[in-house]
Amino acid sequence: MKDNISIKEIFDILKKRLLMISSITVIAVTAGVVLTFFVLTPTYQTSTLLLINQSSEDNQESLSGDINTQLDLINTYNVIISSPRILNPVIEELSLELNHEELKDKIRVGSEEESQVVSISVNEKDPVLAMDIANKIAEIFTRDVVDIMSINNVSILSEASLEETPIRPIPPLNIVISLLGGLMFSTVLSFFLESLDHSVRTEGDVEEYMELPVLGTVAQANKKNIKSRNPAFDENSSLTSDKKRSEKVGV
Repeated sequence: MKDNISIKEIFDILKKRLLMISSITVIAVTAGVVLTFFVLTPTYQTSTLLLINQSSEDNQESLSGDINTQLDLINTYNVIISSPRILNPVIEELSLELNHEELKDKIRVGSEEESQVVSISVNEKDPVLAMDIANKIAEIFTRDVVDIMSINNVSILSEASLEETPIRPIPPLNIVISLLGGLMFSTVLSFFLESLDHSVRTEGDVEEYMELPVLGTVAQANKKNIKSRNPAFDENSSLTSDKKRSEKVGV
C-alpha cells in the first residue's frame, strides 16, 4: 500500500472490506452483550452516613476552629473504621466468610464534601449483604468509639438501604465500548491486510509494485463490444457458420 493515500482510496479500502468490518463488529457487540448479561456478576453499592457532632468542650472555640478539629477527627475515624478493631466484630456478628483485609477491600470511608458527615460505602455482589455490612459497621463503630477515644459525639445520620441497581457492569457503556472496539479493530485490520496485498490488477499497480512503464493495455472482449464495433456481426449466423465448419471437418 502506498505511503500517502487519498480519502477516496480510504473509502475504497473500507468498502472492499465492508463484510469483514461488519462481521467483526457484530461479533464484538455480541460478545459484549453476553459478557455483560451472562458472565459478569453484578456489584451493588450502598452507604450509611455518620454525623460527627461538636462536643460540649468546644463550644467556647471559634466556629472555624471547631470545623478544623472535627475534620481532623474524621480522618482519625476513617482509620479506625477500616481497622480490625471494628471490622473483626462485623465479620463475627454477620458470620462472614471473609478476613479483615478482604472486608476492608469492600468498603470505602470518606467525608461528604469536607463536612462533618462520614460516609461508609460497601461494594458487594449480594445487595442485601452489602446493606447489612454497612449498617453493622456503623453500629459497631458508634458503639465502640466511646471506649476507643473516650468520646460520645458520633451518631448514625442515615442507615444503608437496599440498592437494587448494580453499579457495574453498566450495559449501555459496555455495548458502546464493544461497538467502538469492534469498529476500530476491524478498520485497522482492513488497512493491515491491504498493506500485505500486492496483487496486480490495474495499470497503477504495475507501475507501483513492478516499477515498469505501461506501454499498452488490452481491452476485455465481449459480445456487446464486438457488436458495437461490427454491426454486421450476428451471433446466430456466427454460430451456424461454426457448426457448418465443424461438419465439414468431420466429413
